[in-house]
Amino acid sequence: MSSVTDPSIAPQLRVTLVQTQLHWHDAAANHLQFARMIEPLQGTTDLIVLPEMFTTGFTMAAAEVAEPPGGPSTEWMREMAHRTGAVVTGSVVTRDGKGYFNRLIWMQPDGGYRTYDKRHLFRLGREHEHYSAGRDQLTVTLQGWNIRPLICYDLRFPVWSRNRIGTEDGYDLLVYVANWPERRRYPWTTLLRARAIENLSYCIGVNRVGTDATGVTYTGDSAALDFLGEPLTQACESEFVATVSLDYAALKAFRGKFAAYLDADDFTLR
Repeated sequence: MSSVTDPSIAPQLRVTLVQTQLHWHDAAANHLQFARMIEPLQGTTDLIVLPEMFTTGFTMAAAEVAEPPGGPSTEWMREMAHRTGAVVTGSVVTRDGKGYFNRLIWMQPDGGYRTYDKRHLFRLGREHEHYSAGRDQLTVTLQGWNIRPLICYDLRFPVWSRNRIGTEDGYDLLVYVANWPERRRYPWTTLLRARAIENLSYCIGVNRVGTDATGVTYTGDSAALDFLGEPLTQACESEFVATVSLDYAALKAFRGKFAAYLDADDFTLR
């Protein structure tokens, strides 16, 4: 595990959660909405987290709304990351080759980016009938912090989220972007807390609010949690932009005192 005195690791990581309603199948309107919300953040944050499918809402009309790799939403994210000086992340319906993907984009201020395709497709919403599942995890580094970004339904599968502290697959922050409905509100709040506790990691979940065109209602409950599962933000059912500061020294100190990860079961993902 890296030392907190390592100058390559920022002592504090500033993360901004952006919770709002989404315009159904209207990427341009969503770009304008999010731009108004995040442009004032210039120089005040390191990472801006948007919801799942933030340009369209959670839709099964993949063929209608999908963008190619590097398409308009990717370019918009590139511009926002450049303007704010922060990483911007969220997922976009993407057509790549012959398949459609619920693809998270991790856009850096320098214009470079990484992607993660949602592994667990929401069967109850028939997502698996319209999208292809991703196969690979993504771990990214921001100011020395290792971060694992995931998407919505992935939250229900702890093996996929498992932290391997002290290895190249280990992380310090777990991020979920989501369109998680009100009727499953309790599992959302409970599982976010569980993922933070079991992985000895900060955990952030960003959801949307409002009602989409299919009649599904969302109550947000976006959250930033510390490694004990304690909230760093207040749960809220309305639109908000909140920035939290994560403390690396506190994380490392807790892992040193409560090193449960040393007793974790060994396994291999297929």
